[in-house]
Amino acid sequence: MEDNFQSAYQEEEDRLNGALTEIDSVLEKLRGTPVYTGHDYTEQALEASRDQRRKDLAKLRQEPYFGRLDFQGSDEDERKALYIGKIGVDREQVSDRPLVIDWRAPVASLFYSFTGGTEPASYDAPDGLIEGLVYLKRNVVIRKQILERVADTFNRESDAPAVSDEFLVYRLGENKDNRLRDIVSTIQEEQDKIIRAAKNTALIIQGVAGSGKTTVALHRLAYLLYQYKEQVLAERMIIFAPNRMFLDYISDVLPELGVGNIMQSTFPDWASNVLGLTLAQQDTTETLNRWFEASGALPEITDETPGRFKGSTLLMEIIESSVKLLENSAVPAGDFSPWEGAVLRRATILHWHNEEYSPYPPAKRKERVMARIHRWIEMELKKCSSASILKDRKKMGAQREKAYSGKWPKYDPLTIYKQIFRAVKTPEDWPAEPPAIIPASVLKETRGDLKKGNLREEDLPPLLYIHYLLFGNDDVIKFDHIVIDEAQDFSPFQIAVLDLFVRGHSFTILGDLSQGIHAYKGVHAWDEMQSLFAPEHTAYHSLTRSYRSTMEIIDFANGILSAGVGSSLLAVPVFRSGNPVRLIPYRESSAEEGRMEDITSALKLLSTREYRTVAVLTRSLKDAEELYARLREHFSDIHLIDGSMTEYKGGLSVLPLYLSKGLEFDAVIVADADLKHYGDTAWDAKLMYVGCTRALHELWLLQGGKLPSYLESAALAVETAAGWPVDEVR
Repeated sequence: MEDNFQSAYQEEEDRLNGALTEIDSVLEKLRGTPVYTGHDYTEQALEASRDQRRKDLAKLRQEPYFGRLDFQGSDEDERKALYIGKIGVDREQVSDRPLVIDWRAPVASLFYSFTGGTEPASYDAPDGLIEGLVYLKRNVVIRKQILERVADTFNRESDAPAVSDEFLVYRLGENKDNRLRDIVSTIQEEQDKIIRAAKNTALIIQGVAGSGKTTVALHRLAYLLYQYKEQVLAERMIIFAPNRMFLDYISDVLPELGVGNIMQSTFPDWASNVLGLTLAQQDTTETLNRWFEASGALPEITDETPGRFKGSTLLMEIIESSVKLLENSAVPAGDFSPWEGAVLRRATILHWHNEEYSPYPPAKRKERVMARIHRWIEMELKKCSSASILKDRKKMGAQREKAYSGKWPKYDPLTIYKQIFRAVKTPEDWPAEPPAIIPASVLKETRGDLKKGNLREEDLPPLLYIHYLLFGNDDVIKFDHIVIDEAQDFSPFQIAVLDLFVRGHSFTILGDLSQGIHAYKGVHAWDEMQSLFAPEHTAYHSLTRSYRSTMEIIDFANGILSAGVGSSLLAVPVFRSGNPVRLIPYRESSAEEGRMEDITSALKLLSTREYRTVAVLTRSLKDAEELYARLREHFSDIHLIDGSMTEYKGGLSVLPLYLSKGLEFDAVIVADADLKHYGDTAWDAKLMYVGCTRALHELWLLQGGKLPSYLESAALAVETAAGWPVDEVR
């Protein structure tokens, strides 16, 4: 066995040295080619291609590839050793195989889909289905041109067992820094199917915590750019993330995959930019305070909760009816006369508006009608017999033209939105009362906000839809693909509006209903989104394996879901074992100093281990701020995450639990995991589940009293550790 490993290692080391020599040779020639700075378009395109190759090869020489697949097609005479990497590279000399095959190439799909066995394997190629036999599937780890690890996950000619899980566990066991990393070397079969799914489909992905949803979506973008290079552009793709700090956290993945220029934004930032509005930070903070900071029981969440109602398609119907009312009565009453003796009949203006310019949206239709009227005035002015009459008529005509334009409806999204909720005066032909379908509580709250000039995040989709109905989408970028992360916190209205700005319903929509802690605005079932698309335009995938946390942490988190939520969306852990989840009572539950000493001690203990990221999660932002102020006395390099940050710095962090969603840490301390701070409701259980599943390797829960029932049940269902580690001194 040892001899076989040494032989494989030597073979791969020799191959690596040869590949590096060839890469350096190509790179040297490219760097030796003079950079073209002229104005010839063809030469500019060639120079751009050379420049990209220089960058790709410079990056590739550090880690040329990560896998090897020996494959023999059914119509081929011999098997070929194919090396898979992040970037494809051809050999200097003509060959039947590249030096490195791009991981997105059709044949590379075998590296991810083939899981063993003696039966023939196949992959889809441009020429059709290719069948053949896989003889060897090998993972290699190369860092800074040094071969660190060789692991055969399948060898047809060996009796040795496959080590696919062992290699995966090895990569998953690496500690976290302050950035999400690519998973191109460890993509699993179920993830690969999502990555390579057809473009013009609204993919909805339910993925348990740690299933790699975000990373899969980012790899999907890279795949689509490779597979549909003639149809899509990076500049016409966008990723919607929950907050700006999360965008910073994921910012390294696409560049690592050789992809740039993809737009990354939060939905409020993008929508506000389209609308030319500013969404006040205090309004977002007020919403979070209402649902996460207030003491006492959580307000009941129903379909009449403002965020839920305004996120439903019912409001779309109200908006459509309101805009149609404006459109039908848009042309002012009476004929238009710029001066005495000149008359443009209203019937003519109606003909222009209702027939000639009917394909245009209302605001643009008005523009064209008014431009037509202006041209008519100019033609009438040419009939003037004297300069003095011309001067008087030109002045009077301009005044009456302006006055006539002012009689048209005000095609402004915010004004119309205010009119719908009766926050301003409505047009004369509108009903006196607002639409009966709007719940009284929603009407009252929204009307009050709008009168004060306050806009909430939930108001942006309706405003965008009004903008679209008025102006169309010609002036806004039409996306080739949209990724929506943490989609359980999006509303159906948001998705429906975004579908107006993307070609071919091309979405990757991913989230986890078990982490739906923003249920006051998000979906409660994926059907709410899937029903927006025709069956042939949508697909649903479920990712159930969790690659983030140890078995002990996942089993404990599953216990929270089972007992607290009654959910069946449980994670299947990868076989990676670690320390048991630790439940630690404060020494003096009623004494603040004892609580502080214990939290400080826990952080000191975990920060002395070989962890790059450790987080203390609190119930509220107020708790986090107070705790951070005290912990700074002991830790000079600790950070407070309060929702306003645009950068995640790693290291030691303190943050409210509800802001941790989407992040992950080597070790997590949940402070105050007791009934005083967390209720016994399903919502509280989801909140606790989110916090516990942030931990990769170690999870400690500190509490000053009785545990919520779901934590008690979880602790009974799996082996946990009570109290402090006996071999460490606080």
